[in-house]
Amino acid sequence: MEHFIKAPERGIIEELLQWAKEAKQNPYSNKSLGENKTLGLVFLNPSLRTRMSTQKAAFNLGMNVMVLNMGQEAWALETKEGVVMDGDKAEHAKEAIAVMGQYCDILGVRSFPSLQDREADYKEEVIELFLRYAQKPIISLESATRHPLQSLADLLTIEELTPDWKPKIVLTWAPHIRALPQAVPNSFAEWVLKAGHDLTITHPRGYELSEEFTKGASIEYDQQKALQEADIVYVKNWSSYHEYGQILTRDPEWMLTQDKWAVTANASVMHCLPVRRNLVLADDILDSKASVVIQQAGNREFAAQAALKHLLLENYGF
Repeated sequence: MEHFIKAPERGIIEELLQWAKEAKQNPYSNKSLGENKTLGLVFLNPSLRTRMSTQKAAFNLGMNVMVLNMGQEAWALETKEGVVMDGDKAEHAKEAIAVMGQYCDILGVRSFPSLQDREADYKEEVIELFLRYAQKPIISLESATRHPLQSLADLLTIEELTPDWKPKIVLTWAPHIRALPQAVPNSFAEWVLKAGHDLTITHPRGYELSEEFTKGASIEYDQQKALQEADIVYVKNWSSYHEYGQILTRDPEWMLTQDKWAVTANASVMHCLPVRRNLVLADDILDSKASVVIQQAGNREFAAQAALKHLLLENYGF
């Protein structure tokens, strides 16, 4: 795997999980692996967990880290081909990304979709630009359609919670005031299914995700039915894929509460954060022992460390 932008094959997923567990037990066991190597982290959108956890993971491996917030600390990038650059964008991605590749051994990039043009978003135009021009390994810090570092951390959390049996995993849609991307649910479904788990996805009609990510999952439109005897409940909002980027309902009945949780098998409740309290998840869930969102967020460091270790070994022959 030269890059880390989507779910790899099951064998590599198992290897990454093992490395993440080892990193959690001894974060500095591979301290020399990244010596004299530089990780560049390029943010086109805001970040808290992804930025901090990936920086920490790189430090654990002995890497140097440079962080760049595009549009704030560097020129705004033009990404379209053949344009006359007479607007507010001073540098083209072709040159900017190539230059970043000169300075860095691995490049991480975070970008969000427009939620206006499904075809363009699902072509992953920003990631593709970095793959084309950087000439260095690319690690996705979230893209228009996927969030692989989050999903690897999610799988690590699930394995910690249910080490000895195959859990019933439910991904449930939740209401939100804004139209959010499908990246996290897409990626969660992709990784969970490739890892060999069974997955039930529940959401209102019209919120079906792309079958590219959900093939093999069970789709259930009755949330209470889906939640029955669940061991893991992953809560997340997303906008419509078929009516692209649209909010079709804000039905508050889809928010997970203690009453809804009661039909589960004392399920652990996951969310990628940030979470809007009492809109997406009720206080009585987030503040209960069922919530594992902090454990899940903590595992972002070790997921990133496993991914970076893999890229260093794969690309630099250690």
